[in-house]
Amino acid sequence: MEWLSVLPPLVAIIIVIWKKEVILALLAAVFSAELLLASQQHSNIIFYAFIGFIERIISVVSSAGNARILIFSLLIGALLAYIRDSGGVSATVEKLVNKGIAKSKRQVGALTMFTGMVIFIESNLSVLTAGILSRDLFDKFKMSRARLAYIIDSTSAPVCILVLLNGWGAYVLALLNNYDLGQSSVSILWGSVAFNFYAIITLLLVLYTVVTDKVHGPMKEIELALNADEQSNKSPDASELVAESAMLESTKQEQAHYSTVAPALPQQSLSKEMLQESIVPATKARFMLVPLLSMILAMFFFMYWSGDGDITQGSGSKSVLYATCFALAVSYSLLRFYKRFQHQELIDIGFKGIGELLPLVTIVLMSLTLGASLKELGTGFFIAGIVGEYLPLVLVVPMLFLAGAVISFSTGTSWGTFAILIPIGVPLIQALGLPPSLVIAAILGGGIFGDHCSPISDTTCVSAIASGCDLLEHVKTQMPYALFAGALTLVAYIIASIMMI
Repeated sequence: MEWLSVLPPLVAIIIVIWKKEVILALLAAVFSAELLLASQQHSNIIFYAFIGFIERIISVVSSAGNARILIFSLLIGALLAYIRDSGGVSATVEKLVNKGIAKSKRQVGALTMFTGMVIFIESNLSVLTAGILSRDLFDKFKMSRARLAYIIDSTSAPVCILVLLNGWGAYVLALLNNYDLGQSSVSILWGSVAFNFYAIITLLLVLYTVVTDKVHGPMKEIELALNADEQSNKSPDASELVAESAMLESTKQEQAHYSTVAPALPQQSLSKEMLQESIVPATKARFMLVPLLSMILAMFFFMYWSGDGDITQGSGSKSVLYATCFALAVSYSLLRFYKRFQHQELIDIGFKGIGELLPLVTIVLMSLTLGASLKELGTGFFIAGIVGEYLPLVLVVPMLFLAGAVISFSTGTSWGTFAILIPIGVPLIQALGLPPSLVIAAILGGGIFGDHCSPISDTTCVSAIASGCDLLEHVKTQMPYALFAGALTLVAYIIASIMMI
């Protein structure tokens, strides 16, 4: 009956592809997982699945780490709204363009990639900073938000898993410290950097996209459609300008209505709402740059503080929440000091920003709930167990990479994948004499690969939030790049295994 544990993630994937509705897919997947769990203990399966569904959500929210993620996801909406409605984004874009730092598509792409790489301390912070900084720049140069989401998503996690001077490195070290491998956990982990082929190839693909200004697959179709729309609207006559003005005024009235009556906009409306940033006139660049810089510096401080003086031992979930709260306070104070908004206006703007992100925060909550249900079912262990049986020695490492990808894709979490596969991979190192760094690199790379492809990953959701891109559009446009990098990585692990084992 263990094979039934793969049904919930399959349900989620099928509904996402069929209905193009992530929340419905996650709800169905969680409920199907609870049905399987209830069938093991009760006769009234539907009733206890319903009760288990509710209690699972409560248990997820009651976890301190999960609560921090959810609160952070809401508060970042308020921070984004402050930065956007203040005119700070428009002012920053003007300043960058006037100084020649971002005067072409290639320079904008390079700036975005560079920002994502520099902030290697935490993947969500990297995604958010690069996304907020670059959204209006991408609009100005007629590059799609899908391309922005791809660049920030495919830069942040690979850099974090390669640099390792962050919570990711501390987490993996903690897992490795449970085993005696004949050499230090630190040396094994640092040795894995050179063999983390997926992260390296993914960064090279992002660099290719930035340098050549070329996109492929669904992303190319979206950008062609974007440019076609731009051409058709390039020279409007007087009547069209009047109609456009009336439409803009109507849109503003609708937004005011939604912000007071229905703040939790549907997902399709979310991307449209975010695209209204360009209508905010430029004011002062400091309204954007000071809060962002405050958030980055606060992140480093809280990582240092929560790690008792060791930044690599700091808590990522605590630090990013505390840093966001601090940046929110800085932004509020700045806007009040310069009399940009009154107190009540800032309260309204903050809650409007929170409301805009409620659909995506719901997705994050359901993703965490599904992960908890799948852990209870043992889905990850079942998938990993299949890989470990009856494999030729040279295929163990490539299969660990694939297992990591499947588990991460199915559960939406790379961290959970590491926790499942490292206890399986390390005994294989000990029993079969496999190269430790190669095995660990395959597990880490597989987790990132599956995370990049998964529509239920919290990192995917945060990338969509930061770029203002529709979630499913981001998944669809990033998938071909991730699959191409994954295929090359699989070949690389086969070659490396033949040479090293």
